[in-house]
Amino acid sequence: MSLDEPLVRAHDLQVGYAEYPVCPPVSLTVTPGQAVAVIGANGTGKSTFLRTALGLQPAIDGTAELLGARPDPRTGETRAAVASVLGDDAFFPALTVREHLLLTALGHRVPDAREVVADLIEEFGLTDRADALPDALSSGQRRRLLLAAAFARPRSLLVLDEPEQRLDAGMRNRLADRLVDERDQGGAVLLASHDPLLVERAATNVVLLADDGVHHLDPAAGAAAIAAL
Repeated sequence: MSLDEPLVRAHDLQVGYAEYPVCPPVSLTVTPGQAVAVIGANGTGKSTFLRTALGLQPAIDGTAELLGARPDPRTGETRAAVASVLGDDAFFPALTVREHLLLTALGHRVPDAREVVADLIEEFGLTDRADALPDALSSGQRRRLLLAAAFARPRSLLVLDEPEQRLDAGMRNRLADRLVDERDQGGAVLLASHDPLLVERAATNVVLLADDGVHHLDPAAGAAAIAAL
């Protein structure tokens, strides 16, 4: 793939379950250096769109491309290039916070993995829980661990489903800074969000899923649309 080729491309992509769509057809692209936020009221298909774009469930109609090909999460290219947090808390029950992050970093051959993990533990406010098992974490701490794991590995595309869930205001601000850095360094971000401040600060493009269709907005207009939902 060329450096400016879209990592995600959807054209009239109809998503839903069986033959029942959950939102109007969506067309969008996500290229390196972009952070595209998908917004809308609850039940408008944001999560379903993300899962379909990643090949985790079939489309009803239209086309989707991930890394220039039909989405397939099983390929080595996809597993190497795409980091995602889709809301499902999946942990190894016998590994501590530190061990989870080390496994992720070492598994992806991250240089200086222990230093990278130590920095992430501090950044995501997990220092006091670094040696705790997942069952001993609060829901907010588990969310921070999932996000830290996404940043602990190399990636070309970061896909986040409502990453602001269960985060306090300070952590949301740090997450926004992280996403700005991600796109400024040439990474690509696709996220669904209900947080107007996160969308206005981090997104370069906004796609609103609504009953009357799909609307493409700038970040300020997207933040205002979230506030009006």
